[in-house]
Amino acid sequence: MLQTLSIRDFVIVDQLDLEFEAGFTVLTGETGAGKSILIDALSLALGARGEGGITRAGCEKAEIHASFNVNNHPEVMTWLAEQAFSDEEPELLLRRVIYADGRSRAFINGTPATIAQLKEVGEFLVDIYSQNAHHSLLKLATQRQVLDAFGGLTIVAAETAEKYKAWHHLNVMRLALEKNAAAYADELAELRDNARELAQLNFAMDEWEALQQEYARLSNGASLITSGEACLEWLSEGELSALNLLAQVQHKLQGMAEFDASLNEALESLDSGMIQLQETSRFLNRYVQRVDLDPERLSEVDARIQAIHAAARKHRTRVEALPALLETWQARMAELASVADDGALAKQEVEALKAYTALAQTLSTGRAKAATTLHEKITAEMQRLSLSGGQFVVELTPQTATANGLEQVEFLVAGHAGVPLRPLNKVASGGELSRISLAIRVVTAQQGGVPTMIFDEVDVGIGGGVAEVVGNLLRQLGEQRQVLVITHLPQVAALGLRHLRVAKTQTNGQTLSTIAKLSETDRIEEIARMLGGVEITATTRQHAAEMLVK
Repeated sequence: MLQTLSIRDFVIVDQLDLEFEAGFTVLTGETGAGKSILIDALSLALGARGEGGITRAGCEKAEIHASFNVNNHPEVMTWLAEQAFSDEEPELLLRRVIYADGRSRAFINGTPATIAQLKEVGEFLVDIYSQNAHHSLLKLATQRQVLDAFGGLTIVAAETAEKYKAWHHLNVMRLALEKNAAAYADELAELRDNARELAQLNFAMDEWEALQQEYARLSNGASLITSGEACLEWLSEGELSALNLLAQVQHKLQGMAEFDASLNEALESLDSGMIQLQETSRFLNRYVQRVDLDPERLSEVDARIQAIHAAARKHRTRVEALPALLETWQARMAELASVADDGALAKQEVEALKAYTALAQTLSTGRAKAATTLHEKITAEMQRLSLSGGQFVVELTPQTATANGLEQVEFLVAGHAGVPLRPLNKVASGGELSRISLAIRVVTAQQGGVPTMIFDEVDVGIGGGVAEVVGNLLRQLGEQRQVLVITHLPQVAALGLRHLRVAKTQTNGQTLSTIAKLSETDRIEEIARMLGGVEITATTRQHAAEMLVK
């Protein structure tokens, strides 16, 4: 759900901070006040392509911040984890910066992101229904998902896709085997030789680290002994060793402390330091005695290291990659061994195809049933939305086996009686498209989907009782989703649970757009303005108040 939207220096907006709630919110304002600015800004935060001239005059850059509560949106949390963005908090923050020279930057939860990533995550969050904005329902993939969700077929569809992948993999393997049987046999023989050799090396990364450490110690044994003895000489065993000199300092300080007790602190620090040096001296003495000059062991370690390096060079890889390389070979050998018997592979393929076909046919049956119900319900809603005689049909076109099933799903609509059915993405009128989309979303709202929906111009070309129907449908939809509607109809505006108003102001010679949340008194004035125009009478205000009581 959209929680906040902050806009800075965008078109004619100086500074704007909005908070949103669940349910149905309306946005109104006089023509030209800038109602579309909110949608344009949010679209940019969701990865829309930026165009020139969107930075406020005289400003270096425009910034848009949008925050969403994704606590109940596991798909988004999974996406964030897969893309390595922070997903520790239930809040998702999208940020877009557009510079006056056309450059653009994007951020997700404070981490730099690509515009494509903004758009990808944005498609989980918001659907914008307007003439010029992105509209997920126009995609065939979304239409298929809507039908499957409405019919309770989402899990069956996912399982069908998995069965298809399993069959397709076996099919590709069989065809490749038939074409390349000799090459596969040669590859398997070579892999067996290489894997046997690498397995005999019996190499592991923890051994490699230990070998390197041991080699460094053994090859520098004489130097370690000499250096250790020198350290002991300087530390404790020579005439001018550090401990002897410090003992003299200690003696002097003890005498001085008899006359000035403040020196006891320095004396205590010196005592502590001498104890540490004595411990160091004893450690070095034990170390020098323990260092082993073992040329035979050094030769063994060196031979082992050279053998490992030779294996890495032979197979053109890094030493660290040898264990993983062996695992890859073993997996490929198992795969080749399993396909060596083309009869067994063909049998597996047949069984996989049967499993896929059975599940796909179940999906097809479910889709046919859901399509009929969806046709009836959405067609009925269209009659209420001033689309008299209009129809909605889900066309299921048979196709060869795919991961998406045995048919292509496409939404066809006819806006009015006598108009031929056409694909949804061919609907010419933006207002008509918005109303059809509204009917689809209202009918399918309970089956999940995008949590925030924004409608622009859903009321174009309608009025009177139909306008009130639209308002009631939007309010009904708001019980399931967060719905924001830009409207010029008082019948729709009066049914919103919350009301925002856009207005233009003149500040220091500049025209600026502002958006304010209206109180109940302010709502009456705004509804009255929408009803009565310039001159607002007491009767108009009374009518507005009566509309808000509903």
